[in-house]
Amino acid sequence: MTRRIRWIVLTWLFTGLPAHAVDPCPSEPGFQQINPISWGFDVHSTRQQARSDISKANIDNLNLKWAYGLVSTTPRSYPLVTEDTIFIGDSGSGVYALDRETGCQRWHHARDGDMGSGVLAHRSGNGMLVYINSRNEGIVALDGRNGAESWLAAPRPHPLPMYSGNGLPVGSTLFVPISSMEIALAVNPFYGCCETSGGLAAIDLNSGETRWMISTITEPVQVTGRRWLFIETHGPSGAPVWGSPSYDPQLDLVFFGTGQNYSHPATTTSDAIFAVNARDGSIRWTRQFTENDAYNMACNAGMPNCPDPMGPDLDFGAPPVLATRPDGSRILIAGQKSGDVHAMDPESGAVIWQRKLGRGGALGGVHWGIAVDNGRGQVLVPMSDLGTGQLTGEGSPSPGLFALDVNDGSIRWEYRRESRCQEHACWGGLSAAIAINTDLAFTGSLDGVLEALDLETGEQVWSFDTWREFDSVNGTPTSGGTLDAHGPFLVDDLLIVSSGYGSFGQRPGNAFLVFQLQEGAP
Repeated sequence: MTRRIRWIVLTWLFTGLPAHAVDPCPSEPGFQQINPISWGFDVHSTRQQARSDISKANIDNLNLKWAYGLVSTTPRSYPLVTEDTIFIGDSGSGVYALDRETGCQRWHHARDGDMGSGVLAHRSGNGMLVYINSRNEGIVALDGRNGAESWLAAPRPHPLPMYSGNGLPVGSTLFVPISSMEIALAVNPFYGCCETSGGLAAIDLNSGETRWMISTITEPVQVTGRRWLFIETHGPSGAPVWGSPSYDPQLDLVFFGTGQNYSHPATTTSDAIFAVNARDGSIRWTRQFTENDAYNMACNAGMPNCPDPMGPDLDFGAPPVLATRPDGSRILIAGQKSGDVHAMDPESGAVIWQRKLGRGGALGGVHWGIAVDNGRGQVLVPMSDLGTGQLTGEGSPSPGLFALDVNDGSIRWEYRRESRCQEHACWGGLSAAIAINTDLAFTGSLDGVLEALDLETGEQVWSFDTWREFDSVNGTPTSGGTLDAHGPFLVDDLLIVSSGYGSFGQRPGNAFLVFQLQEGAP
């Protein structure tokens, strides 16, 4: 079993012990200010936070306010912030509502399993419902006042769904991306891979009822072969939806990207961008960018379920982003693990421009999320370019951040990162999603450095090394590690990030860090 598979299996099986609780806070959370409204900060997934007070002029006053020790050493949740509370998920422990000022615990919803998404919210009556994905169970809705479970929804386009991607709330609907467990189950040589596909569901935010649901593969599954007399293999399969969708109110379209096929025959909907009608899920258009890409985790272990031929594993894991060009026209931009950025017409899917920035690969290229600076007419693209053996793209690596002109994809500036070392565990690429405000881009690197870059020039103006021990407000031994997955979050005078991501041989950590502007601080 390879290192990558061991980390994933341990992550899925790990349930941990409850975190040491701090004294409960005396009041329930406030609900007047809810931020973000979606994982991408808005329905277009721009990852630009207008409500941020941090700037080039005051960033020297940004300091660590408090640290919280999580149970998970591979944190995969993203915070929700109200006027007085920060909500965060913790795999193996559940969901916490923490006082924004001190980190004290308002409530704790205890839950085993993998809390695998950002925390979202929706006002309901006089209160607020808080939503998070349990990757294997479904979408959990909690009463924001006390953490009590309101409902659990598990839309199932097939028997083995995985709810890894963040939902997108629009009105009273939550658009839920769905992937499949078969990518890992295929490691078992006695498993007849593979029959399931990705999907998208629209569920009611108040009840969890499914309004509609579609699959990314419509071709019927067939027996494609036989192994050892009694094991039948199947296909087509795969095309999971890993990332959050985006929404265009003018066209009433939902956009999302898919991953590779898990088995042959390959389909035209893998490694593709979808546009579907929000009211019923009917497909407006699809655009595939990598053909014949069939891969599952059996390939890493040399197991018989690996597709032949094996594809390069070049997902769209990051959400497609809707941008506005200086002339007022709109453009849909998607970053791929191949190291390519694709710009499309949102109405038709026609390609407008393309730009290759890195060598790409299974852990290379664009992983979790790009951002759009509409004011300057530029898209900000993080490059991981972490090598993964035979699944590494050709050419030289280009880890760092690139600013592209939204009109034609030309490079305005680039910030190349130097790693702590050339080892896998301390590679300096940018896999995590980034966040921007009107002044700055905030990035987190695979070697644990949190940085702020000038949006005009790409110059680094602030950094914080998270590879250290922290004194936590809940008394749990706390240390930082790889910055990956959801990346940093901005709101008001706060910068929030989880440090540690123990998957894929990276450095684990359990530090949930809250920074704040502190005038007059040394």
